[in-house]
Amino acid sequence: MTALETTRRSLHGVAELVLAGPQYRQSGTIRLAVVPGGFVTVKDPDLRVNGSELVAGDRQVPLNGATCRELAAAAGLDAGGPEGLYEDGSGVGLDEVLDVDAESARYIADVFGRGHEALTGFAPETTPVLWPEHFDVGISLDEVNYGVALGDAHVDEPYAYAGPWEPRQGPFWNVTFGAARPLRQLDGPAALRDFFTEARERAARS
Repeated sequence: MTALETTRRSLHGVAELVLAGPQYRQSGTIRLAVVPGGFVTVKDPDLRVNGSELVAGDRQVPLNGATCRELAAAAGLDAGGPEGLYEDGSGVGLDEVLDVDAESARYIADVFGRGHEALTGFAPETTPVLWPEHFDVGISLDEVNYGVALGDAHVDEPYAYAGPWEPRQGPFWNVTFGAARPLRQLDGPAALRDFFTEARERAARS
């Protein structure tokens, strides 16, 4: 695996097992939020991933070389995902040693930041959510999901997507769940926002 792939997997595990799971058990939600440099819980406990570190209160704990169990313990918490809510996830074990490359972590934060900016510009009445299941930032609007993902079995690189709840037909809809475009094909925030706008228009008339 490349440094980006291992970092993506490790950060996904941290989002799921260290932030979302404890937050769900304490505050009843798995939603996370994108912030400059990383992502945060939206309710207690107050946790943040900033680049390649976990920030808990005045503690900054390096992610690389640690396990999710150790990271949670450093914050006074028990690690573990939100049980019973979904079947897919990061696949990271509680005692798996994380492999987080600082440069790759910055790139991932930039991808999420770009997605958050485009989504808020596209639909300012919504609040983008970083979902721990798929590790993507997205919104739902008029029965269509919009967002940015880091890469998966559908597209093996960061991509923007639009997923209507009811399937649509036509060449624009190029993946099983709707439409996906690699971010490298969408240069700048305007291009990304334009993709979401076109998807909304096409979904509305399909």
